[in-house]
Amino acid sequence: QVQLVESGGGLVQAGGSLRLACAAPGSIFSSNTMSWYRQAPGKQRELVAAISSGGRSTKYADSVKGRFTISRDNAKNTVNLQMNSLKPEDTAVYYCAAGSWRRIVIITTPDYWGQGTQVTVSS
Repeated sequence: QVQLVESGGGLVQAGGSLRLACAAPGSIFSSNTMSWYRQAPGKQRELVAAISSGGRSTKYADSVKGRFTISRDNAKNTVNLQMNSLKPEDTAVYYCAAGSWRRIVIITTPDYWGQGTQVTVSS
């Protein structure tokens, strides 16, 4: 079973920053779009950010543009999400996911999921 392992969640005050990381097996990481989704209580899971396998293309949810940055470290098979200027509405469980660009961005049905990490932003 493929494992995507997230780290870096926690509790932060509004206006603060957090950095999430997701480690993936090399065979999955190198050939797939990597992404972060989130799910807040009572809401549907949504795509937050995605980065193509080559790192040339990115996509962000409108609600996080200008505040969040996705990047990938090919040497470490890791995808990161730098979250700045956090707001209480960013509170959610954040999931790392992998798949083709189409599956991640167009039809939002990734092939692989992590277990999720909780991010809580207090006001």
